[in-house]
Amino acid sequence: PDLTGHEKFGLGNVKYNISGIHVTAVELPSGSISLLPGSGIKLVIGNASLTIDMNWNIRTWMFKDSGRSTVHISKVFVTAIFSVPRDNTGPTLISLTSCRTTSGDIDIKLNGKS
Repeated sequence: PDLTGHEKFGLGNVKYNISGIHVTAVELPSGSISLLPGSGIKLVIGNASLTIDMNWNIRTWMFKDSGRSTVHISKVFVTAIFSVPRDNTGPTLISLTSCRTTSGDIDIKLNGKS
């Protein structure tokens, strides 16, 4: 979805809109899934990366600008724990019980009129 809002900086408000968000690349170079006896499943993803393209525009009392942006997030590590209750009476239910994510680098390229 698009992101719209405003932030207060120094002399005034900055209104922004981010639209046309598209994930253009995902890399998952290493990952593993392991069973946790009696409790569920552990998923580990290491050194992943993600590239996103989007349109942006900002407006202040002094100026306005708009353009395209590319965001590249790298060195992403995810550890997730899923519980899988043992119940043979119905469909299997999987619940996320824990998730930890860290990212190392974020590179933002802005292309605008100014």
